[in-house]
Amino acid sequence: MNISLGPAEITAFWLTLKLALSTTIILMLICIPLAWWLAKSKSWFAMIIESIVALPIVLPPTVLGFYLLIAFSPQTILGEQYLALTGQQLAFSFYGILFASLIYSLPFAIQPLQATFSQLDTRLLETAQSLGAKPLDAFISIVLPICKNGIISAALLCFAHTVGEFGVILMIGGNIPGETQVLSIALFDAVESLQYEKAHMMAAGLLVFSMVILIVMNILKRGQLRATD
Repeated sequence: MNISLGPAEITAFWLTLKLALSTTIILMLICIPLAWWLAKSKSWFAMIIESIVALPIVLPPTVLGFYLLIAFSPQTILGEQYLALTGQQLAFSFYGILFASLIYSLPFAIQPLQATFSQLDTRLLETAQSLGAKPLDAFISIVLPICKNGIISAALLCFAHTVGEFGVILMIGGNIPGETQVLSIALFDAVESLQYEKAHMMAAGLLVFSMVILIVMNILKRGQLRATD
C-alpha cells in the first residue's frame, strides 16, 4: 500500500524545522558564553546556576509545561504584555512553544559546551594573554576554533532534542495545525486515529534522523578529543 504524507504532516514537518532551528540558534548565542563562564567559575553562585540550568533534565515535561502554562496566562505580567503587544495570548502560539522549547532544551545545549570548554588547555589562553591578547580576542581566535567540534555537537544535540519534544509542546501549544502541531504531535495524532502507515513513516523518519545525528556527534567527539589532546 502506497501511503504518502498529507498537507498536515508536511506543514508539521516545516513547523518542526522552524522551531528546532530557532531554538538552536538562540540557545547557541546564549549558551556559549554562559557555558564558558560555568566551566571556568568555581563560585557557589555558578554552582546554583548550573543546577537551575540542569533542572529540565530531571523535571517531568508535564510539570514544566504546567508552570509555563501558568506563566504564559494573560493574568501574569509576561502573558499580559505579550497580549497587549500582539493581541494574542502567548500560550497556544508558536512563540509560546518556542519560549518553552528554549527552557526545556537549555541543558542539552549548555552541558556539552561546558564539557568541551572544561577540556581546553588553559595554558593556551595564558600564552595568548601574555602576548597581549584581550580575553575576548583570545576566546574568539583560540577557544572557538579549537572547540568547534564540541560546539557543533552541542548544536546538533539541541536541534535533535527540539525535534523530538512532545510533552512540553503539547502542554503549552496544544495541537493546532499550522501553529503548534509539530511532527511529534502529528505522529501521536496518526496513532490515535489508527493511521498506522503514516505513523510508521513519521516514526521511521525520526528514527533515521536520530541515528544520523548520533553518528555525526560521535565523529565530532573523536575529532574534538584529538584537538584537545
